[in-house]
Amino acid sequence: MVTKFFHLIAKHQLLAQAAILLCAIVFPLAVSQSSYVMNIAVMALTYAILTLSLNLVTGFLGTTNLGQAAFFGVGAYTAAILSTKLDVPFLLTLPLAAIVAGLVGMLLGFITLRVSGRYLSIVTLGFCEIARLVELNWYALTRGPLGIMNIPAPKVFGFAFETLTGKYYIVLILTVLVTVAVIRMIHSRTGRAISAIKSDQLAADVMGINVKRTKILVFVVASGIAGLAGGFYAHYISFIDPTSFNYNKSIQIMSMAILGGMGSIPGSIIGAVILTVLPELLRDFVLLRQVIYGVVIIVMVLFRPAGLLGGVNFKHILQRLSFRERTAAEGVGNE
Repeated sequence: MVTKFFHLIAKHQLLAQAAILLCAIVFPLAVSQSSYVMNIAVMALTYAILTLSLNLVTGFLGTTNLGQAAFFGVGAYTAAILSTKLDVPFLLTLPLAAIVAGLVGMLLGFITLRVSGRYLSIVTLGFCEIARLVELNWYALTRGPLGIMNIPAPKVFGFAFETLTGKYYIVLILTVLVTVAVIRMIHSRTGRAISAIKSDQLAADVMGINVKRTKILVFVVASGIAGLAGGFYAHYISFIDPTSFNYNKSIQIMSMAILGGMGSIPGSIIGAVILTVLPELLRDFVLLRQVIYGVVIIVMVLFRPAGLLGGVNFKHILQRLSFRERTAAEGVGNE
């Protein structure tokens, strides 16, 4: 049944993508613009962007990163400081948040070139804690544990998007743009280099691939995307503090990537949506909510370790279908 579903999606990819996008566009109308549901939707799309950024490093490059929340925080604080202290408009704070987070990611990329495996996990985890401590103690810039409040709502060409519906459409546009950018990157020459490095770093180096430059590039892009999500989040929530960007947030993003499937772009979005909606569905079960949440993750790891869409390549499925159809047609012709 599942195989048939994947075959159907592979055959009609463009139609499926258009249908999903159309559903996302009309979603606010379908839920009657309920503030509760719209808030969940906005956060789900924000996490989708974060999960896509993590999947670039961990899923496609094969490098463990437990510090993605740090770049999320760097982007959020950059946007918050620029907008509240310097009155920088929203259309500038977003790219600047991405740039600053990308530069920090470049620094971490240089540091992590010499380590791998569990040691890399420890380094990225340590970086996440360092970022949190900087945000907590640099009071003159970040206001420490008090956080930054009164961050203005997104404003585009003089029009303020103060409603949840308006903010939803902004993050939807960002999600689509990031998804397209990641797809283009993965299917480019750089994407082939990333795949080669993940398969065998030594062989990739022998083939002439600049492993160091490619790794740093992936860190920069992934960090920039996380910073972009952070910039939007700051304008959306209007208040940020260091507790929003700690180690637990990194684990949450990692869980979404694992559930959806490492190395899967649609899986990143699906995993983010499921693990954003699931806790809300279990809100009435206060005592059992975390237990059920954990059981879902454990069951997935045991019975579907690759994730929901991990290892699913719609292009290969379509090629196999075409081959079968050709073979069947030739068989009928020979008869």
